Amino acid sequence: MSDLLSSWRFWAVLSAGFAAATAILAKVGIDGVAPDVATFIRTVVILMLTGAIVAVAGQMPDLTRVSTRNLVFLILSGLATGASWLCYFRALALGDAGRVAPLDKLSVVLVALFGVLFLGERLAPHHWADVGLIAAGAGLLAWRA
Repeated sequence: MSDLLSSWRFWAVLSAGFAAATAILAKVGIDGVAPDVATFIRTVVILMLTGAIVAVAGQMPDLTRVSTRNLVFLILSGLATGASWLCYFRALALGDAGRVAPLDKLSVVLVALFGVLFLGERLAPHHWADVGLIAAGAGLLAWRA
């Protein structure tokens, strides 16, 4: 069990499952609610949940050990997350979840590109083909007639 809990693949698959649930639950929950209000409610829930996890895990003292550099990048990441969620909820309010979510997953393609450009990561040619297939699939789902 500890091998599973220390596997990035395990957590990534769980993330995908929760992201799928997020799209469906949000699409139902946003009906008749302003997208910005829906994003605010979701953010408050996430803040309460993660705050409880940090407290129960005894990690509150770790908050004082975050470096300025880490704090700046985490704040920027938080701003990007907020912008992403605001756009995502607005898209869900206007479109079908089955078309919005795949287009949103173009973030996978952008992460691959940004990882190479800004972080010095490398992808093998067959991985670039996979990234291209993700882009093509998202495009086909989002722009089908």
